[in-house]
Amino acid sequence: MECRLLLLLRWTGATRKQGCFASYHHYPRSPGLLETMFRATPRTLRLRIRASFNHVNRARLLAANLSSTAVRCQGSTGTVDDCDSLPTADDCRSAEEHEHALKAAARDGQPGHLGRSYLYVPCTAEKMLEKSLTTNSDVIVYDLEDSVPPSDPDKTSARSRIAHFLLTRHGSLPSPSRIAMRLNSNVTPFFEEDILQAMRLPCVRTLVLPKIHSAQDLHFVSEHIYMTYRAHKIRNPQGPPVQIVASIESAKAMHNLGEIASWQSAWGPEQGGKLSALLFAAEDYCADTGIVRTSTRQELLYTRSHIVVTAKAFGLSAIDMVCVNYKDPEYLRSECEDGKRLGFTGKQAIHPNQVDIVQSTFVPSDKEILRAARILKQMEKAHLANRGAAGLELEGGGMEMIDAPMIKQAERVVRIAKSAGLPIPEVE
Repeated sequence: MECRLLLLLRWTGATRKQGCFASYHHYPRSPGLLETMFRATPRTLRLRIRASFNHVNRARLLAANLSSTAVRCQGSTGTVDDCDSLPTADDCRSAEEHEHALKAAARDGQPGHLGRSYLYVPCTAEKMLEKSLTTNSDVIVYDLEDSVPPSDPDKTSARSRIAHFLLTRHGSLPSPSRIAMRLNSNVTPFFEEDILQAMRLPCVRTLVLPKIHSAQDLHFVSEHIYMTYRAHKIRNPQGPPVQIVASIESAKAMHNLGEIASWQSAWGPEQGGKLSALLFAAEDYCADTGIVRTSTRQELLYTRSHIVVTAKAFGLSAIDMVCVNYKDPEYLRSECEDGKRLGFTGKQAIHPNQVDIVQSTFVPSDKEILRAARILKQMEKAHLANRGAAGLELEGGGMEMIDAPMIKQAERVVRIAKSAGLPIPEVE
């Protein structure tokens, strides 16, 4: 029996092989779903599934998790042995335990590290690749898209160049959390070779995907990640997920922003990738919509705000647009401060000279850190005195009441400051 889809079912005490059975992905999610899928299951596996239903709590948990990780299995016989390389129930539970912490970190632009600047590095010249090793940018994006001419020879040359570079610089490369690769759009003839090359490089853990217009685009990319892993045995399914950064570049993408931000891989994050950030490509967006970009940025206020709010709603980082005027540091600083006020967690950079300004802006100032430390100290004193609120003396005189939202903001400021290695002052 051909198995087009394997569903991983997680329940206490289930073995890996008991945790999957054959079904078809177009079945509706209805009360009869279990019965329908049960009939499609090989007899030996049905006996094991039936045994698991002897305990009511297990049955409830099984039903609750039917919509969990789905794994496409082409040409499978539908037998138990087809599931040997799938994640176990313990793997899934372990991932769930960290989900809350990861979402909180991502909202602050720090999924394990700060993501303040995304510096694009063209893969067209060895000199530029070598120079990338000297930057302190939080994320280095090796670019196979716009910076490479759109021809097969040029794209092939760029892929070979970046692969050789990353595979021969073991001692001098930054940590994998800082290395990303921007692929060509999934509708181009270059995409499949791009993603295959990226998946073959162990140090590349983040993919920047241009021209994401809908969740279906993400699904298409995720399917290629999964199929590449299955075909070439490149990724360890228990390893950290490939991080996906979706580039928002069109009116259609803005219309579908909610479904894009809420997307999850049908094959699970370990085998299909995990969306970690929304990135705003302003020039492409203006070209698509006819908006004229000005130095005031007012024409993009709605779009940028909408991206930030949607990203935060789903625990994602929000990466602001490129400042195209890379020779004016004061304008860059102004644009960075504007993005920070809107809630962006980082910004794209097209020149190494932009990195320091970007990274120094997307962290709390000394004044903000001091205020946060004072708020937390005052609330600590209030709690010791069995009080739920406290007052904070203002610099210009007067008193400001501290409540729960202010504590949350202060904790966020301190968390980002610590991640950036900034000192937290001792206050009384």
